[in-house]
Amino acid sequence: MEPSSVPPASVTPSWDVFPQQTLEPVDIAVLVLYFLFVLAVGLWVTGTVPCAPCARADFSLSQVGASLFASNVGSGHFIGLAGSGAASGIAATAYEWNGMFCVLVLAWLFLPIYIASGVTTMPEYLQRRFGGKRIQIFLAILYLFIYIFTKISVDMYAGALFIQQALHWDLYIAVAGLLAITAVYTVSGGLAAVIYTDALQTLIMLIGAVSLMVFSFIEVGGLEGLQTKYFGAIPSIRPENSSCGLPREDAFHIFRDPLNSDLPWPGVLVGMTIPSLWYWCTDQVIVQRSLAAKNLSHAKGGSLMTSYLKILPLFMMVMPGMISRVLFPDLVACADPEICQKICGNPSGCSDIAYPKLVLELLPVGLRGLMMSVMIAALMSSLTSIFNSSSTIFTMDLWKHLRPRCSEWELMIVGRVFVLLLTVVSILWIPLVQAGQGGQLFIYIQSISSYLQPPVAVVFILGCFWKRANEKGAFWGLLLGLLLGAVRLVLDFIYPEPRCGQPDGRPGLLRHMHYLYFSMVLGATTSLTVLLVSLATEPPAPHMISRLTWFTRGDALAGQEPAAGPGPAKEPLQLELSPAPESGSEGQGTLNSFLWSFRVTLLWLCGMERRQEGAESLPRAEPLPAVSLQEEPLVKHVLNINLLLCVCAGVFLWAYFA
Repeated sequence: MEPSSVPPASVTPSWDVFPQQTLEPVDIAVLVLYFLFVLAVGLWVTGTVPCAPCARADFSLSQVGASLFASNVGSGHFIGLAGSGAASGIAATAYEWNGMFCVLVLAWLFLPIYIASGVTTMPEYLQRRFGGKRIQIFLAILYLFIYIFTKISVDMYAGALFIQQALHWDLYIAVAGLLAITAVYTVSGGLAAVIYTDALQTLIMLIGAVSLMVFSFIEVGGLEGLQTKYFGAIPSIRPENSSCGLPREDAFHIFRDPLNSDLPWPGVLVGMTIPSLWYWCTDQVIVQRSLAAKNLSHAKGGSLMTSYLKILPLFMMVMPGMISRVLFPDLVACADPEICQKICGNPSGCSDIAYPKLVLELLPVGLRGLMMSVMIAALMSSLTSIFNSSSTIFTMDLWKHLRPRCSEWELMIVGRVFVLLLTVVSILWIPLVQAGQGGQLFIYIQSISSYLQPPVAVVFILGCFWKRANEKGAFWGLLLGLLLGAVRLVLDFIYPEPRCGQPDGRPGLLRHMHYLYFSMVLGATTSLTVLLVSLATEPPAPHMISRLTWFTRGDALAGQEPAAGPGPAKEPLQLELSPAPESGSEGQGTLNSFLWSFRVTLLWLCGMERRQEGAESLPRAEPLPAVSLQEEPLVKHVLNINLLLCVCAGVFLWAYFA
């Protein structure tokens, strides 16, 4: 199929002369039939398989590897990486190839600790390692913010972008349509359907993506044709005497100038690794899939499989995005804000339409509809899972903490109202997603991650590999790190990055400190705080270390003491809702109440928590039977050899494209 032609540079183009491909009736029929199939599967599972999500997982290495890759790579990933490829070249691939190493770190270093400790969730690990409630509440609030900033609003925007390009709807009408279909999808057994159709959706998505990659490279004349034609992919309308709309000279390099580039190489090597470790080694979604493996060897094999699969995004997502710019420069690489607003509704740029544009223009009828349906279905399943997770976090970790005796009915109502509120906030956040980081969705996600995730990553790393780290050090490190990250996040939105051709009036801290460099500073600051406070306060109790660090993972279970909390002197304060002691006057009573609340807050911040008088220490539930850390010698040697080969392959790719 021939791509849409663009007017020559001598002609002044307008939005009306750009031919826009739409879905054919056959594509729409395929899309409808696919959704009916997914809903039918969900209804069948709901009616025939009791508590399917509750079944204990016992995954093989191939299932673990496919699940890890599918959890990481969704349709938003396709849109974001292809958009960054169209806008600035292959540099965004560094995030994927950084993940090649971090997923191996999970299997060889972090997973033995998690298995030995017998935990099933990451907040549970921190609870056992440090005790108290403060860190758990902190993480619950942080995860909700991360869901809003980098998951829900991003998924809504990505799905709406597909619908907008396919049907030419307004972006927010497309968002409303996506949410309506997601509601039907959820009510009709969507969560059950997700479990039984994720593998099918991932397989179809990969087949469609590989097919599209082949069509794209044929259209552009292979890799050599891309390298030649990319630098000529310039929109016909752009500001004169400006670099706006011009491809980057370093488009085919991952390592770029450390001072003036979009992804400086020191930040790529160090600053990028810190949030990447958070995602691959401490994020609940990823770690839970590895913990579901049959044994440690299968988990390692699954991580190796995922690591090899992470080679694909450069050729399957980033380069097709660059090809889309070559084929449709006036659309994908638009440099005039007014034209960009007409094309995609985003004056900052339209690079994020690169992948949907390829799907609509290059895939044959039928396969195009199937690819669109799988992409949108994956987005809906992601939204369904995120809504469920965020509702659980809010009700169980926050609301139940405020109202310990609330009923199940109250929790259900509060959870649904919170999801509704979360949806509204996420929709209101979409304009900031559009404008963030020059309109590049993937870079927007990574910048937010660099502000919020390094403190948590550092606390996990020190908790796992430094026995002296204690609750006070972890709490104050988290508090300081997240405050600094929140300040930078707010400043980024108060002083957004100027569009091409506009003067940069941002404060020097924003103008000269790249978000990857800020990630490095944030990680160092959090580490220093945890180190100093931990050394200045009492060491953790033995039961907070046994089987909870790398050096104690082999401790015998029989010697493990109950570790529901930090011991009698450090049980969380049970806050009563009764007023402060009465006094002679109403004003004095108010003052006493204020002083009582201030004292409670001060004690909580300082970690000087106490129990109520007469409160009995609750016995700690025994950990789930842990998978053995023992591995068969032959299997272990084969895995270690594959580890070495995989690391060498990653180093070679980095060096070749550096």
